[in-house]
Amino acid sequence: MKQKRIVLSLGGSLIVPGGVDVVFLKKFRKLIVDEIKKGKRFVIVCGGGKLNSEYNEASRKIVKLNNNELDWLGIHATRFNANFVRILFKDLAYKEITINPYQKVRTFKPIIVAAGYEPGWSTDYDTTYLAKAYGSKKLINLSNIDYVYDKDPKKFKNAQPIKKIGWADFRKIVGNKWSPRMNKPFDPIAAKAAQKLGLEVIILNGNDIGRLKKCLDGKKFKGTIIS
Repeated sequence: MKQKRIVLSLGGSLIVPGGVDVVFLKKFRKLIVDEIKKGKRFVIVCGGGKLNSEYNEASRKIVKLNNNELDWLGIHATRFNANFVRILFKDLAYKEITINPYQKVRTFKPIIVAAGYEPGWSTDYDTTYLAKAYGSKKLINLSNIDYVYDKDPKKFKNAQPIKKIGWADFRKIVGNKWSPRMNKPFDPIAAKAAQKLGLEVIILNGNDIGRLKKCLDGKKFKGTIIS
């Protein structure tokens, strides 16, 4: 019996924090290739990162765009990054990126790379439904934060890290509304869907690739588990 695919959300802040992070991507690629040799298979969902924000900021200086139009810029940023990541894995990856989170790709390739779907959806939301499509009860969200905190650590020095939290308490922290380019550890609408689907979401700082390795190996790791 084949192992279910591991669903990874690869934050754009890791792919393109300013310029393309070659050092991180080399480490990430090596880890995923090593895990494939052990029999693991993956769905990797890519965010937009700096590419998204730069096009959004530039467009606002030229013309007024509505949220739908700004969303499309972000979606295409995720698709560009996803194609880039897909190419980095060469023959290990399925030949095209997938953009429909409801559609399961049938392939023997160990890696499927995915990107943004349509306006009004965050990549967190896409990842949640890709986990459902591939029968996974767990997804790993890689970003540039160590933990979920009880309040914004950038604003409050006394913010406390949370290692494990239930969906009801997590949703009290992030609220119930989502807006494009919102900066939350996990999109509130995706959180509602993940709770309904009974998913476990792991928030990890991908900059320390060792944390992801420990997580994939079933060892104790630094991060937050939401379930």
